[in-house]
Order: sequence, then structure tokens, then C-alpha cells
Amino acid sequence: MAKETNIVLNSDDQSLGTIQMSPQVLEIIAGIAANEVDGVAKMHGSLASGVGELFGRQLDRRGVKLSSNDDELGIDVDVYVQYGVSVPKIAAEIQNKVKQQVTVMTGLTPTEVNVRIQGLVADEKEQSIDQNDIFGLHSQEEKSDEEE
Repeated sequence: MAKETNIVLNSDDQSLGTIQMSPQVLEIIAGIAANEVDGVAKMHGSLASGVGELFGRQLDRRGVKLSSNDDELGIDVDVYVQYGVSVPKIAAEIQNKVKQQVTVMTGLTPTEVNVRIQGLVADEKEQSIDQNDIFGLHSQEEKSDEEE
């Protein structure tokens, strides 16, 4: 959001006062919701969030930006997905999950949830090292024997 103003939640009974929420709360809700979708590898963060993580701070709002015009709330979510998943399916699930969680937890309904896929993350292959053949010489000999 452009300015750091609290968001006032509308409630039917305001006799006890108003309810205000920091924009960071919405970003955290959206970030956690997006991370819960199967196929999301990680959220895309800025340099500042990367530095924060180096110092042990976990930023759940990483990769989420809010925008608002009048009474409209927009949420941008930047993610990395796992290699091999259906990108359109994952993006639609992220949109639905973020919109649902923000609405349920705050009563605010986002008018749009934009998902940007920043990249793919491949699963790391586990490499086993034979203690008796550290340089892999025997495996090359076995392959040549199999070819003959």
C-alpha cells in the first residue's frame, strides 16, 4: 500500500469503538495462505526480506503486496512453484485460498488477487556415494560391461 495507514474494519456494533488492522496483518494472512497451497515451493522476497531472514526473522508477508483504490483491495502474490506442477492450476488455487482466508479472517473481500510465478524450483536429487568407490570408477566399468 502506498501509505502506512491502518485499515478500519466495519462492524455492525461500533458502540465499543473501532477495529483497526495494520496492512502488514493482511500481507501475513495472504503469505501464509499462499504458502499452504501444494506446489508452492517458496515465496519471492525482496532484498530486505532476505537480509531479515539471515538474522533469523521469518517474514510471512514476504512476496505479498497490497494495493487499494477507494474501497477496492488488491493483493499481489509472487511465488516460486515446484517443477512439474500445473502452473495455471496452482495459480488459481493460490487466488482462491488467499481470497478465502483474507475474507474469513478480516471480513474484507479482495477485488483481485494477482499471482506472479517468479520461477520454478526443482527437487534436489539425492546422490549416494559408494564409500568403496568414491570416484565412481566401478560404476563406469559396470556400464561398459552392460553395453557389451
